[in-house]
Amino acid sequence: MLNFTVGPVQSSEGVRAIGAQHVPYFRTPEFSKIMLENEELFKEFAGSGDKSRVLFLTGSGTASMEASVMNLLTEKDKVLVVNGGSFGQRFVDICKIHDIPYTEIVPTEWVGLKKKDLDPFEGKDYTAFLVNIDETSTGVLYDIQLISDFCRRNHLFLLVDSISSFLCDPLNMQECGVDCLITGSQKALACPPGISVMVCSERAVQKIETNQVKSLYFDLKLALSNGKRGQTPFTPAVGTLLQINQRLKEIKEAGGVESEIARIHELATDFRKKIKDFPFEIISKSLPNAVTALRPTTANARDIFRILKDEYQIWVCPNGGPLGDIVFRVGHIGALTKEDNTTLINALSDMKSRHLI
Repeated sequence: MLNFTVGPVQSSEGVRAIGAQHVPYFRTPEFSKIMLENEELFKEFAGSGDKSRVLFLTGSGTASMEASVMNLLTEKDKVLVVNGGSFGQRFVDICKIHDIPYTEIVPTEWVGLKKKDLDPFEGKDYTAFLVNIDETSTGVLYDIQLISDFCRRNHLFLLVDSISSFLCDPLNMQECGVDCLITGSQKALACPPGISVMVCSERAVQKIETNQVKSLYFDLKLALSNGKRGQTPFTPAVGTLLQINQRLKEIKEAGGVESEIARIHELATDFRKKIKDFPFEIISKSLPNAVTALRPTTANARDIFRILKDEYQIWVCPNGGPLGDIVFRVGHIGALTKEDNTTLINALSDMKSRHLI
């Protein structure tokens, strides 16, 4: 199978080789050294600064989304949540469950976030801003500089879900005033799912240390104290953390975060050029590098996903809910090449000759 989804994605040979090994015991100096190296590389790639901390949770990206809300916000906050799709809705649902007062910002569909969307909330005593910077369900990238400027003017704590954007689109935490950045192992890190990551600014660390959380597993004070020695409070997904270490070092050796972003951008640009003569509309007006959302004009999106999977052994990303029949998505992350793009285009060309699209 050739995988064009947005997670889990294809992994490098080095990452796959570690996955084939026995999982080692982890309460050792050797594992601690690897974890401390993971933290330093994340800080470097996120641009979070020396005083930041990196927390590794065993769970999907939603685990860090919920843990961040639980540890960084309280019922005394007044939060703005960008809700432009299923992952923005997830932040809304988490705030609702934990009794965090919130107001939704709903951008125009497929357009992204604009100044006019933020203007009504200027100077309104909000305390925090939550955003999925790449709303993967619709393939829309929000303007981090617009958000950063707004948050700085209004002195807001900025929490960014960058699960599908980290290593794909430029975002430097210190330059953009991001207090907490979330990502996951199965996206551009191109490792198996199971680890979510929180990169926390000094201000975020202070909030974690002072807020009282009614949870054992999700009380991040434990993660902070254990992380100082390169450990986690509970048994982590050890094998995946070792694969993350391999992947981070591969990125570093290949030129770092800028080089990886350029590689993914090049793959996305190549695909978008090759797809232009097909009966598909690229619907996002604010494109991320990680994924392209396509609306077929002559076929059902679910049928395209199914035929590619069953007859051509190619995975693309289907959508759920009301978009399921209307939109499918093609990812550009993981161990993909321009030649792989051509393979997908050839399959779509064959489907076109068969009058399936």
